[in-house]
Amino acid sequence: MTSRVLRLLDTNIVSYILKKSDAAVLQRFAKVPYERRAISVITEAELRYGLAKVPFSILAHSQVPEFLSKISILPWDSAAAIVFGRLRAAREKIGKPIQTLDLQIAAHALALGAILVTRDAGFRDIPGLVCEDWTQT
Repeated sequence: MTSRVLRLLDTNIVSYILKKSDAAVLQRFAKVPYERRAISVITEAELRYGLAKVPFSILAHSQVPEFLSKISILPWDSAAAIVFGRLRAAREKIGKPIQTLDLQIAAHALALGAILVTRDAGFRDIPGLVCEDWTQT
């Protein structure tokens, strides 16, 4: 049984889904109801950047748009911007900055009260951010 909390998928987890490279990730993804899984528009931007870098990958150019058409893409809004500003300042103050796009995704998850599904351990020490790593059984 899965939680009723929204799962916000990080780009690295979406890559596992698109490549069908990890059965555990695919099983966990399938168990989460459609209305409880989403990506940030920041993740969409990262996926589209990846497509621009590999313009001749027919597989990527068919899989990414198909995936994007079947998942909720949530807009980055003022609530996420407020959390982002506070997080970035706090991370810089303690000397532990995080890449901007990752910090935007973390802020988005916090603003939504969502669980961030990621393999990136760098998110683990962000106060209040709940993470799941679907690559770990």
